[in-house]
This record gives sequence, C-alpha cells and structure tokens, in this order.
Amino acid sequence: MTISFVRIDDRMIHGLITTRWGKEMPCDGIIAVNDKAANNKILKEAYIAATEDKKTFVWTMDHFNKVKDKVLSSSTRYFLITKSPLDMKTILVDWKFKPSDVKTVNVGPGNDRDGAIKLGDNQSFTQEEGDAFEDIEKAGYKVDFALLPDQRIGSWDRFKSKFGY
Repeated sequence: MTISFVRIDDRMIHGLITTRWGKEMPCDGIIAVNDKAANNKILKEAYIAATEDKKTFVWTMDHFNKVKDKVLSSSTRYFLITKSPLDMKTILVDWKFKPSDVKTVNVGPGNDRDGAIKLGDNQSFTQEEGDAFEDIEKAGYKVDFALLPDQRIGSWDRFKSKFGY
C-alpha cells in the first residue's frame, strides 16, 4: 500500500473524499486511523459504506503502528486520513512514518469548539492542534489547509502566528 495523499479531516471519510479528492489524487482505497471509529462497529461500517468502490480500512492507532511497514510495501495507492492533527503528528513525527513520496499534509474540516482558533469556514483548531501542525512542519512536511482542491485557504505559514509561532 503506497500512500498517495495524507489528510486530517474531522469527518474522516465522506462523499467529498471519495468524489472530489479521489479524482484529484491517485487513490485505490483509504486508510482511516482513529481509535473511536475503529472500535465502534456502526461508525466503522458507515465509513466503509461511504467508499463503496474503494478498499477501505478503519484502524486503531495501535493497529496502524503495527502494520505501518506493510502499508508501504504494497503497490496499492491509499489515502491516509486521521480525524485529529494530534494523531497525524503521532504517526508522522513520533513514529517517523514516511508516507511514500508525500510531503504535504492536507487539512480539511475542523469543528468550531470552545477555545478553537478559526482559520476559515469550518476550519478551527485548538492551541494543542496548532502545536501538532508546527511539529509536523518541523519534521519536513508542508501543512496545507483546503476543504476541497479548489478551496485552499493557505499553508501553516499563513496561520502559525495565531498560535504563537
């Protein structure tokens, strides 16, 4: 499974992932990594059903960590998606997972919440999430905020001052 696209999206798998992003980026399937979804049969089935024409996995963080080397040894092209910037930071920075040739982490929706800093429509993140974006960039990735391929609001450099960087 070769990684062809890396995304943080609080909705993880939805129609825009399979239709718009799936057409813009090469993709044979999706690997969604989130403990809550992987441990909830109804959520897991809903995510898999949303990708009826693509091979889809919904894994816990622990399972992904155990199989991450196998992920890179296959020729199948997968999107790697986490629900939270913190999980993506763990995968890319702490575990030093190198997602094939991908050097950009795409950031989609982030729910408005108490204490979250609004960057754009449906793109709000906490200080802790901002710290994760900074760590991801320091590890050599570009963090780019875009709900859709044609709805890009900018890179981390544009927003980092809102988080004290």
